[in-house]
Amino acid sequence: MTVAQVHVRKDKLSETALVEVPSGELAEGAIRLKVESFSVTANNITYAVVGDGFGYWNFFPPKTEEDGMGIVPMWGHAVVTQSKHDEFAVGERVYGYLPMGTELDVVPGNVSAASFMDTTDYRQPMSPVYNSYNRLAGDPEHDPSRENERMIYGPLFKTGFVIDYFLRSEDWFGASQVILTSASSKTAMGLASVAKQNSPNVKRIGLTSAGNVDFVEKTGLYDEVATYETIGTLPIADTVTVDFAGNAEVLGKLHHHFSDTLKYSCLVGATHVEARSSIGGDAGDLPGPKPTLFFAPDHFVSFFKEHGPQEGGKMIAANWHAFLSAVEGTVEIETHSGLEAARETYLAMLNGDIDPARGVVIQP
Repeated sequence: MTVAQVHVRKDKLSETALVEVPSGELAEGAIRLKVESFSVTANNITYAVVGDGFGYWNFFPPKTEEDGMGIVPMWGHAVVTQSKHDEFAVGERVYGYLPMGTELDVVPGNVSAASFMDTTDYRQPMSPVYNSYNRLAGDPEHDPSRENERMIYGPLFKTGFVIDYFLRSEDWFGASQVILTSASSKTAMGLASVAKQNSPNVKRIGLTSAGNVDFVEKTGLYDEVATYETIGTLPIADTVTVDFAGNAEVLGKLHHHFSDTLKYSCLVGATHVEARSSIGGDAGDLPGPKPTLFFAPDHFVSFFKEHGPQEGGKMIAANWHAFLSAVEGTVEIETHSGLEAARETYLAMLNGDIDPARGVVIQP
């Protein structure tokens, strides 16, 4: 038996290969998952771009001898095809972190009716957020008719959820408005949706490129939509910025425009560290507060420590279902078969050739 995988060169992300490797024997206490489907989004490109710094290449090491290659993680659904674990039967379906490939072996631990953790040795240094899998039969988030939307939006929505949770816990740093760059991105849409539900008194302003204004306005998630060219006309008020774009020039303009009225500058994604450092020197030279990197997995660990997995899961699920209703029809979902389609979609996403109004699901 063989496993198909898409390998990516870590230091040249446009170099890819579709390979087959031996499946191997299933270990005691493990289960074998056949990958049913996953989405390819800009989030996966971030995993590749910052893979070495944040350990994303370590989740699914390739079973080949070629150095310098890695497997980009995906979010999707899988089914148990072989089990050496008493609590799992062949045919059970799960949702979670998967390789860009056709198969994955995991060793379930901390098993409950709704979830389990993969306790495989090499995955333990990484954040538990990525090692947790949902058992669909007992999962409060699962909707059989919305599986595609969950793959496309789910991980990004959760990042938006925990950003909102953090900002609310800080009373939005006293701000009356929040400005979200890259407002067409799914993470920004997730944050805007949760903020609309939980903090309706905080004005939501979405910043986007001129070509995406219509799409962003149609989502109905923002009180106001503006382009990057019009930053200088934005209303002056106590403000929080959440930067998803990672554009040094945009970040600089926001800091200079709002200056002392900027109460908090939140950077989402490690690429923004590089963007920050390129603004004519250190970010501390900018007016207003120093931009602060937001690493969602650490915040999720704190969130679940505070609320527990069951109650925390219910809180996320409630906001998730409301988000699905809000964005219904805004993205046209395409389904493609085969790992070659996954490889081609990944390369198109890497080149920025995928319209935000398109969502791509792969059935490998």
